[in-house]
Amino acid sequence: MIRFLLDQELVELDHTTPDLTVLDWLRIHRHRTGTKEGCGSGDCGACTVVVVSVGKSPTGESRLEHHAINSCITFVGALHGKQLLTVESLATHDVLHPVQQCMVDEHGSQCGFCTPGFVMSLYALYQRPEDTTTLKASVEQALGGNLCRCTGYRPIIQAAERALDIRALAIDASVTGGSSEKDNALMSTLQSLNEEPARIIGFYQPDSLPAFANYLVDNPDARILAGGTDLALEVTQQMRELPSIVSLNAVAELKKTVVTDTYVELGAAVTLTDCMQLLQGWIPGAHELLLRFGSDQVRNQGTVGGNIGSASPIGDLPPLLIALDATITVQRSDQTRTLALQDHYLGYRQTTLQLGEFIHSVHIPLPAPTSHFSVHKISKRCDDDISSVCLAIHLPIKDGVVHDCRLAFGGMAATPVRATKAEGALNGKPLSQTSVNAAKQAIAQELTPMSDARASATYRSQVAANLIQRVLLEVQSV
Repeated sequence: MIRFLLDQELVELDHTTPDLTVLDWLRIHRHRTGTKEGCGSGDCGACTVVVVSVGKSPTGESRLEHHAINSCITFVGALHGKQLLTVESLATHDVLHPVQQCMVDEHGSQCGFCTPGFVMSLYALYQRPEDTTTLKASVEQALGGNLCRCTGYRPIIQAAERALDIRALAIDASVTGGSSEKDNALMSTLQSLNEEPARIIGFYQPDSLPAFANYLVDNPDARILAGGTDLALEVTQQMRELPSIVSLNAVAELKKTVVTDTYVELGAAVTLTDCMQLLQGWIPGAHELLLRFGSDQVRNQGTVGGNIGSASPIGDLPPLLIALDATITVQRSDQTRTLALQDHYLGYRQTTLQLGEFIHSVHIPLPAPTSHFSVHKISKRCDDDISSVCLAIHLPIKDGVVHDCRLAFGGMAATPVRATKAEGALNGKPLSQTSVNAAKQAIAQELTPMSDARASATYRSQVAANLIQRVLLEVQSV
């Protein structure tokens, strides 16, 4: 059974299709039509809802966490043990929530179709525990996954800032500290809903690593659900049915993280939001790259393992990880093996994973202080867009000479690729215009870019060469 709260109402589902989206469940089964369908692919934000779950504060205390997600690419099974809030949830006794009222006062709604999604993204921001200054600086990021065809962003941003001012006044006026009794009661309820794993015909969300691994061995045709931001597109865009799904979202072992001075290790179920925060300060450019990876709604659900395992040629993490010589650990039953990430990809959407195997974790060596590491994403839009070319380059430099450098490209071909000939042109030489010219010539010879709707092969080749030139300018400017 799948158990979750819709507002304060307990919902128990035991007869539903495993690939039913939250958007369809809300609109068709519960007639909550405030949540809109726009793109069906997690791009426009009209379907944004908020899920509330029990998380941990930096000090280890339990707390409620509010995350905006795209309901169009979320399966109902992912709601197990959580609370679902929609735009209809916010008003109390016909009194609008401050976010809603500020949207009215600032004339933030024009045609109105996208407005519920904006409201829910701002509500998630409103509920975050950071201080007001930090939240105001995050407004545009919070709204990065919501599109307004009427181009009404200025009043929406004003509404967000005004709502956060109201929030600050409410916090200042509060005389209580810590979690309220209401929050504690909700946390207790959500924890009780998680006492049993979610399971219906065709959908299983085990709560331990052995249970997940054993189920996958016994059901090798089951599709692995991580964030679902890629898998759900098979349902919403390609109209396929997914009769068997196994989710790793409740497996605590796959959410573990380890950070040391020399490496970072991330479990496959670590979200891209958490990954972005963890890598900030350790890997130059990683935070900025992930800020351009979809939107908050996508990053809140998408996972490290999913981005690697989908084997998409336009996944943004693989080039970065390959440039750092990352390895992945894959598991089948209780057996594991480790391999270099660059060896994981065999062809378009093809990997080395065998039946019953899954990605357990990724091990990322950190660049040395004397190294130069940078990552560059070229796309038609700055935010929430797919790479035409993505370059990650790691340049260890000792005594002015490059050694063991690694260049990895995404968006160029059927798989992420290393430019080994270009690496050879740089290794053992000072980083200069001469060596860079040689690397550019090598790239032109060894890479065969594809042509598609995003860019031509000629454009990709020229951009790849230009990015090598940019790296030289970066190093010279330090």
